[in-house]
Formats: sequence, C-alpha cells, structure tokens
Amino acid sequence: MRVLYLSQSVGFVHETVRRPAGGLSSSELALQEMARDSGAFTVELTQDARDLAAARLAEFDVLIFSTTGALPIGRETWTAIIAWIESGRGGFVGIHSAADTALDFEGGQEAYTTFLGGRFDGHPWTQGTPIRLSNLEPAHPLAAAWSDGTPYAEEIYQYAGFVPDRVRVLQTLDMTAEPLRRPYPVPVTWVRHIGQGRLFYTNLGHTPSTWDDPRFRNQIVNAIRWTGHQLNAPAAPNPDVQDAAAIVAFAAAEGLDAPSSQIPPGLAETIRRLQTLHPEKHDGDASGWDAARARVRAALPQ
Repeated sequence: MRVLYLSQSVGFVHETVRRPAGGLSSSELALQEMARDSGAFTVELTQDARDLAAARLAEFDVLIFSTTGALPIGRETWTAIIAWIESGRGGFVGIHSAADTALDFEGGQEAYTTFLGGRFDGHPWTQGTPIRLSNLEPAHPLAAAWSDGTPYAEEIYQYAGFVPDRVRVLQTLDMTAEPLRRPYPVPVTWVRHIGQGRLFYTNLGHTPSTWDDPRFRNQIVNAIRWTGHQLNAPAAPNPDVQDAAAIVAFAAAEGLDAPSSQIPPGLAETIRRLQTLHPEKHDGDASGWDAARARVRAALPQ
C-alpha cells in the first residue's frame, strides 16, 4: 500500500511534527519505521497540503493527517478527496490534532467536522495528565493493543459536533481514573465508513513518546491496513455501547453506583450535553452546570 502522510501546521506546531533543520519530525521518522518494520506500506511525507492535488490521489491508497489549523485545501480538491474515499479507492487516518483542523474555504470547517466525526473543543487533560483508557471493544483489531483500563499520560481532546450514530467508538476515557473527571463521555478512538471507504481517528499521538509506544504503532499500522482494505474489522456505529459508556462516565464522576436497571430514553444524550455547560465555557458560572447534573442524578434509576 502507498501512504501519504500530511503533517502541516497552520498555527500551533506540535512537537511530533516539528522538523529540525535539514531533518524529519519524530512522527515522520516513526512512520518510516512502521513502514519498514511491518512491510505493510510505503510512505511519502509532506508538510504542504497542496501536494493533495486531485490528480495525485490515484498514486496513494491511504491519506494520514496529523495537522493543525485551516489547511490550504480548496473546495474542488476536497470534493475530489471525498469522492476518492467514498469510491473505496482511498482511506483516511486521522491522528490527534487532525481533529483541530479545518479547510480553507467557506464552510470548510463544517465540512471537515462532518467528515471526521468531531472537532476539537478544548483539552482539559493537558500534556502529561494521568488518564486511563477504557477499551469498549477489546477484540477489535484497531483497539486490541490497548488493554481495558490502560493507565497513560496524554493530552486528550473533547469534541464538538460529535454524533454517536455516525461512528463506532473503540476507546474512551475511563472516568473512574484520577485526578480529572468529567461527568460526560469523552471518545478517544473511532472508526466509520464513508461510502465504500473507511476512516479511522485517534486522539492519541500528542507526544513523541506515544509515537514510540509499540501499542500505538501497532494501532496505526492496523489502521492503515484497515483503511486500505487489507484488514477486516467492524465499523458499524455503536450508539448503544456509547450510551452505556456515557452513563458509566456520569456515575463515576459523580461518585454514584452505575445503575443496573433500564435507563430512561434520551438520558445519555442529556449527559453528553453537559460538556457545553461546564463552568469553563461560561466564565466560571456553574448554575446551568449544577442544575443539569442534578436533573440527571434525579433521572437515574435507583
């Protein structure tokens, strides 16, 4: 398989994509090593989105983004990329700040958010924050490298524009972990079909140490193989599984026992909306946040 890795930054430059004078970034070197060690793909490296000209798409099987900001990709080129993916001729892998990315045309941010499945909405879990990763599908080839409850330290995003019915979430934050809990679910890794094509995204990959982690490398190699149609794995949306994870997240963060009886319809979506009410988004005003949490607690079966 032939992979094109785009690691362009328009604005903030992550350490993983920063090129030293005359050299390659740590993520570029890591991908070259993954290609060599797995024998599954070859990789071309670029930090210029203009290399994604429609005429070049036939040269590749998988496109990887580890990008930031409004990329210089026009509407016509983006339309060609989507058609390439929808046809099944191309696949997409998004890593970490691929969710903090937009396209440089009117409506480009909305189009990209809909495509990826979510958009960066802050990272309460900053670099080095202790976290624990919950694996919703331990047998899935794109998550199996990470055991359920894996302790880790990473910068973790939360997302706006995330629609559970569109994606299959494989990993989330485990809100039973200290020190920072939020009473709503935070997906970490998901997959989806786009027409006949395939998309994989993971929030992991903020630090060079993550790129050096054998579990992460295994996950990315399998993501490349899957999006390139060289590996089979389920990608049908799993909203019921995500709803259950939302209930668990709320109960854990609020210090409650997870309910064992049937959950009222719509309660998981109410829990997800708590993210928009957090005091940090309202100049410290916790009134809406506290009232909404109280309503959810009252609705949980005892």
